Amino acid sequence: MSISLPMKLLLLLALCLSALAAHAAPYLPSSGSQVIETLPRRADPVQQDIERLRKQVRSSPNDVRLATTLARRYIDIGRAETDPRYFGYAQAALAPWWNAKAPPHEVRLLRATLMQSTHHFQEAMDDLDAITAADPGNAQAWLTRATVQTVRGDFDGATASCARLSSIASQLASFTCVGNVAGVTGRLAASEQLLAQTLARNSDAPREEQAWVLTLLAEMATRRGDPASAEARFRSALAISPRDSYLLGAYADFLLDQKRPREAADLLRDHQRIDALLLRYALALQPQAARKADYDAAVKELDARFGAAMQRGDSVHQREQARYTLFLKRDAKTALVLAQQNWLVQKEPADTRLVLEAALAQGNREAAEPVMRWIEKHRLEDVAIGALMQRLRVPA
Repeated sequence: MSISLPMKLLLLLALCLSALAAHAAPYLPSSGSQVIETLPRRADPVQQDIERLRKQVRSSPNDVRLATTLARRYIDIGRAETDPRYFGYAQAALAPWWNAKAPPHEVRLLRATLMQSTHHFQEAMDDLDAITAADPGNAQAWLTRATVQTVRGDFDGATASCARLSSIASQLASFTCVGNVAGVTGRLAASEQLLAQTLARNSDAPREEQAWVLTLLAEMATRRGDPASAEARFRSALAISPRDSYLLGAYADFLLDQKRPREAADLLRDHQRIDALLLRYALALQPQAARKADYDAAVKELDARFGAAMQRGDSVHQREQARYTLFLKRDAKTALVLAQQNWLVQKEPADTRLVLEAALAQGNREAAEPVMRWIEKHRLEDVAIGALMQRLRVPA
């Protein structure tokens, strides 16, 4: 049966590609008058809706329809507010079925999405394989499956999953899925052009969907070496979705690469709850001598967060930890180990670039060779990665 792609599907796709925040270390305020958190107003219609759903779930804890509705609302709020705590609330809402071997499909799909976001990729794939086998018309399951496969570097599998969307999802969603894979496998310019044309033809698409496609197009332009197009697309996406954590991180990276740290710091000043954004905030403050106090505070907070993650044995944010170790701690040897371990799990362009940066900083060209062979095999196009490869191949 052919269905259109609902708005929430694209919001969940954005969730799949975004990093979740690690838990921060306990924080003690300096005085009793210090504001720690501004709580949502009780009169807020969104919070009123959440409270109504909470009461219904408490009254009927085994009602899967109510529980999944609440979980989806939490995910939506977590995305809109750049607040990763809501993803934990979403998991809690699904608690009666979370550990079940074969929960209802709607639970299984949400569980797979949340599992992927915490890098439990195999568990996510097990759930997604089960859903698509039993319900091959489930567009959201195929899209989430393609996301997991792309992150892991299984591009043939991701292409096959995207192909299943052609008859069961919107044209824009289908082309975005295919273009995201083709854009990292040797067809960057063609994929970017097709996706831009498809977005123009679908100007009535939900605004959240448009923001996500604009973000992907901005990243494509960045990898192709067209900063003007990338800048315009990032700004258009931010005008639609100014609090999207993935978008904020991607634009901050662009600004850092463009040697515009003041703008990057201003962009992220109010978004330090998520580790990945706090890291970029610190990187943006690093070259600004006049803001040394802010930089020191940000690094101190990162020290605490990554220290707590290591004590828990949490490797979800290994990319961020490797980047923090390389550029803030200046420990290339440790950063290279972390970057290599992370690259074994996920192989997005940022993960690939980080291995090369760490290998170059340590002067360890041999460590970069497996990654460079992988880049050539899949024909990954990225001007920054290409420049790193050239530098690594210059004789010492």
